[in-house]
Amino acid sequence: MGGTKCLGVALDADGGVTRTARVPTPATSGELVDALAGIVAELGPASSVGVGMPGLVTHRGGLVASAHLRAMAGLAVADALEPRIGMRPWVANDATCATAAEWRLGAARGCDDVVMVTLGTGIGGGVVTSGRLVTGRNGFAGEFGHMTVDPDGPPCPCGRRGCWERFASGTGLARLARDAAWGGGLRDVVASAGGDVQAVRGEHVQEAARAGDPDALAVVDEFARWVALGMANLTNALDPAAFVLGGGLAAGADLYLEPVRAWFARLLYATDLRPPPDIRVAALGERAGAVGAALLGEIRRSPGARGAPTPG
Repeated sequence: MGGTKCLGVALDADGGVTRTARVPTPATSGELVDALAGIVAELGPASSVGVGMPGLVTHRGGLVASAHLRAMAGLAVADALEPRIGMRPWVANDATCATAAEWRLGAARGCDDVVMVTLGTGIGGGVVTSGRLVTGRNGFAGEFGHMTVDPDGPPCPCGRRGCWERFASGTGLARLARDAAWGGGLRDVVASAGGDVQAVRGEHVQEAARAGDPDALAVVDEFARWVALGMANLTNALDPAAFVLGGGLAAGADLYLEPVRAWFARLLYATDLRPPPDIRVAALGERAGAVGAALLGEIRRSPGARGAPTPG
């Protein structure tokens, strides 16, 4: 589930999608449980059910906090859904689910040390270490977007300042563009936004960059530097074999992937003495979170899996 829609998929034994269902994300917790139960019923009989949600999700299947779904905070998802569907669902953060999907079936298939970074309205992520999906003591691992990269930076919806997602998300790209516009640049981009600097969005920057606008290309390069900075920090901490970049901005990878790689090579510690992680683009698109949620039961039941030993 996301801020605007809930997407469900049914998988066959090989991980292929056999059915899909989607509904708009409801406004209240009660309506949400109804919607999720309806999706499960529409998809048909299943050996296990998983749910991916944005925010801090506990091993018991509760949503503690969500910057983008504040009305759902405190919802015990697994407890509420279990009597409705006749089994205990597996529940995890949506970016953790997307990581599971790309690791098992997508861009990181066959790679046992992976970090996924989802670049959307905010930034999420997930970690696979030595072939294990890592969720942390409480289930909260992977909240990369709230790493502080500038303690004096702009406010974040989480209540702190200078979080990575303020610079390296879709929202961050738009903010960087507006800052450049207030400085007198990006005149064509501002014009395409109706002449209003505050109306400038990441899509305007991408369109202008593809047309070769030098100011827009400079903003894309600055955005890539911030993306690479966070990735360099994650590499120093986790030493992955590969990064997978996903989320809504993956569609613009033709613009930012090479600048990210170039900045990453400049910012990473001891690049001349270590094999650098590969940087890949996610393969499963908008379905990744739902596919990963459907895989949670298999992953959690596998020997040596890190995380909750039972559903929810």
